[in-house]
Amino acid sequence: MDEILAVLPEKVREMVVNLPSTTRERIEEIRIRISRPLEMVIDGRAVFPKYLENQYLITASDAIYLLNQLSDYSLYALEEELKRGYITIRGGHRVGLAGKVITEKGQVKAIRDISSFNIRVARQKIGVAEAYTNYLFDNDEWHNTLIVGPPQTGKTTLLRDIARIISEGKGTIPSMKIGIVDERSEIAGCVKGIPQHRLGNRVDVLDACPKAEGMMMLIRSMSPQVLIVDEVGRKEDSEAIMEAIHAGVKIITTVHGNKLEDVMDRPTLKELLKMNVFTRCIELARGFQPGKIKRIRDENGKDVVRIH
Repeated sequence: MDEILAVLPEKVREMVVNLPSTTRERIEEIRIRISRPLEMVIDGRAVFPKYLENQYLITASDAIYLLNQLSDYSLYALEEELKRGYITIRGGHRVGLAGKVITEKGQVKAIRDISSFNIRVARQKIGVAEAYTNYLFDNDEWHNTLIVGPPQTGKTTLLRDIARIISEGKGTIPSMKIGIVDERSEIAGCVKGIPQHRLGNRVDVLDACPKAEGMMMLIRSMSPQVLIVDEVGRKEDSEAIMEAIHAGVKIITTVHGNKLEDVMDRPTLKELLKMNVFTRCIELARGFQPGKIKRIRDENGKDVVRIH
């Protein structure tokens, strides 16, 4: 939390610091909105802490202070981040932004008059995927794997740890070259191109790069054995996945949904699933532990293992 505490306005920082340490360690989000009370999401529940036993409303000065800390007093330097609507800070924490959107020719040009901040606390869970590697790796290669789960069930947490294991190796599983297309700067949490999370020595990251373009760039330039991408959704993503597979590269990716059946008819995934591209599908369950796996299925939808 040190990187987050360093950018928070004084009174907000005090409210966070005054929480019991066991509570601080479970903070998932810190939401700061002008003229509204501070909100924290802890274990999936909204909490509105008080300042000196009174409700404290966030001021415009608080927002200006936070924005100056995030931008190092230079919003111009964050022009590209503002177009995307978030800033990644040291530690891999992501700060979402909301306010007045400026558009040009139908495209978002910038966000001005920023009034809402959502600080998503990044906590790498080392080892969360280790119990499942035997289901995802056999015959000296990784399965093309689709991770399915609702929001905030730990899809990226699990994906990140799988990436670490691929890069570092584990037991009889050899280390391999891995490429990560981190369109939303969440998997690696790069700051100035340097991953803030532990991902091993054999990883190459394209930060803030569109998935389809990034997959092709990495295949051409970095010769990865496995590609990691988060939340596929466009037709171009599916086409790039097919190109990668034809090039002999394994794919591990995520998608929103409760179970495999929820995503089978989506236009962007329908053809891939019909062709049995993904030989493993991990379904995540809702719960307080990120990356809590419900079941792992094969390309025919049959259970490889049912855990919860």
